[in-house]
Amino acid sequence: MPDTDVAQSFPDLLRTQIGHWFTTAQQYLAAAVYFDSNRLPQLAGHTYVRSREQYANALRMTQYLLDRDIEVRIGGLGDIRSTFDNPHAATAFLVQTEQTCSTRIGDLTRSARLSGDYLGERFIQWFAEEQMKNVAEMNRLLAVLDRADGRLFEVEEFVARELRTQVRSDITAPKMAGAMQNN
Repeated sequence: MPDTDVAQSFPDLLRTQIGHWFTTAQQYLAAAVYFDSNRLPQLAGHTYVRSREQYANALRMTQYLLDRDIEVRIGGLGDIRSTFDNPHAATAFLVQTEQTCSTRIGDLTRSARLSGDYLGERFIQWFAEEQMKNVAEMNRLLAVLDRADGRLFEVEEFVARELRTQVRSDITAPKMAGAMQNN
């Protein structure tokens, strides 16, 4: 039988992560507006999409808690950075944000495993895979910005050519709270 204190930590960490996802969504939105204000439509478009994906992740975790009949609490947002020295600095900040998120997803996985919550561990695996892709994508974008050495037109061409500017559809993704379901 799982230890009660450890078993409680997974739902608590999940509720906390919901707040982090909402904050991350808002952070991506702030970065998108920064890119838009600097007339970088491809970077802005990509970042707007990433904002919606982060928001969707918060709703996926919310739905999980609802489905398990576990209390859901939606709190306020963390600090949002809306000014950057340049596009490289904005992207580097988003890379750090994704890396922090990956650490939190790892903590969630560990907590579910230690508490013996197989359903929770299974649920979090999708997020772990997504985080690996997200960190790789943002690191790739940062590397392109480094190589472009200030030639932002080339970065814009790369984003248009290589990065999706539409919300990714994944049939394996957990369902979102508030989304229409065909079940």
